[in-house]
Amino acid sequence: MKSLLTVLFSLAALPALASEGGGAVRDLTGSGLAVLALVLFVGAYALVILEEKLHLRKSKPVLLAAGVIWILVAITYKSLGEPDHAHHAILHNLVEYAELFLFLLAAMTYINAMEERNVFQALRSWLVSRGFSLRVIFWLTGLLAFFISPVADNLTTALLMGAVVMAVGGSNQRFVVMACINVVVGANAGGAFSPFGDITTLMVWQKGMVEFSEFFALFLPSLVNWLVPATIMNFLISKEKPQALDEKVQMKFGARRVIILFLCTIVTAVSFHNFLHLPPAAGMMLGLGYLGFFSYYIKKREHAALMAEAPLHMDLSGEEDEHGYDIFREIARAEWDTLLFFYGVILCVGGLGQFGYLAMASQAMYHDLGAFNANVLVGVLSAIVDNIPVMFAVLSMEPHMSHGHWLLVTLTAGVGGSMLSIGSAAGVALMGTARGIYTFGRHLVFTPVIALGYAASIAVHMLINGKYFH
Repeated sequence: MKSLLTVLFSLAALPALASEGGGAVRDLTGSGLAVLALVLFVGAYALVILEEKLHLRKSKPVLLAAGVIWILVAITYKSLGEPDHAHHAILHNLVEYAELFLFLLAAMTYINAMEERNVFQALRSWLVSRGFSLRVIFWLTGLLAFFISPVADNLTTALLMGAVVMAVGGSNQRFVVMACINVVVGANAGGAFSPFGDITTLMVWQKGMVEFSEFFALFLPSLVNWLVPATIMNFLISKEKPQALDEKVQMKFGARRVIILFLCTIVTAVSFHNFLHLPPAAGMMLGLGYLGFFSYYIKKREHAALMAEAPLHMDLSGEEDEHGYDIFREIARAEWDTLLFFYGVILCVGGLGQFGYLAMASQAMYHDLGAFNANVLVGVLSAIVDNIPVMFAVLSMEPHMSHGHWLLVTLTAGVGGSMLSIGSAAGVALMGTARGIYTFGRHLVFTPVIALGYAASIAVHMLINGKYFH
């Protein structure tokens, strides 16, 4: 895999442009320090790509590269007589990261809380104990992936549905491969029409490029993106009925109320953005406060039940601290490697932007190729590269294009990663879950079918959302 920036930065150059982070950004792409910064980013991202083989967490190389790149930015602008430029520029990137970090931290804590309360395990046990045929499981897991990912996220959804697929069809490798592909496509497609479904949609929403309600204009294109390959693969799935598994998991006390509080938190975040014109992250943190108070209630109830059941000679006065429900334990279980990876990516891309590389890419893509071709290319690149740096680069370029094209790039960046197993977090996660069965090569066999769904989703968007292109 190559980075989007590696592919495009050598195409063309654009002189200085205005930067939100601090004065004018110069075209310094030919300088030695700028080239060194680009090499550092490409090297760091190469290590990210090789994470599975090297067992080196993806956050580590980008954190290191981000720090060194900003040292190079500061040295460069100081030599140009602008010693404060780097300071003002990095503050802008830090604010963008802080909003993303707080939003995701609250969302991840809720997901962890629901997992701890057995919400996802109960859904999984219900599915595997029904005795559905393989074809029904194929459609159910894909459908649930499509509709759960807009509220949770595509990674969590893929892991949940992948567990169902493995439990039901573990020995039938052909079914497992196609069902995993279906789950990946469904989860990525479902995440594309909701700000909560994918990091890229969240970034677009927080940047103010697309309003919350406008994301739902992508519902039909996203649905088509999943349905086209699913319908074709359906004819290759057996109607065999595997033996139902005798598995029953009960949700723990308060599980349903945690789900309700999560939905209330989403409403709060949307209201903060739409009505109060405050960052959605602030609304999510208020929602984390809801969970904080409810977790105190859960802890007291469960500790009281434990005390009532314990023998009289046992002293459990401190047991709740170690074994009882604790929201800070759920916060600690957040995906810190992912959160720190986002910091590294945002700071790396932001630093390269200060050398003029984003202006160069913007000229090559949105001026030379045109908005439509550029946005379709973004989706294709998202299958090769992680879509987060791709989308952050586009948002940092801020190309002048219609609202319809902003919706188009949101769609393509969200669903394009389905074309390869390594193109999305959902695909990478399922390669780990179904190790040796669902592989890069086996996914690649169905890439033409998935690409057909990708093209169909773009066509549907252009057809039904024409009003946004004026």
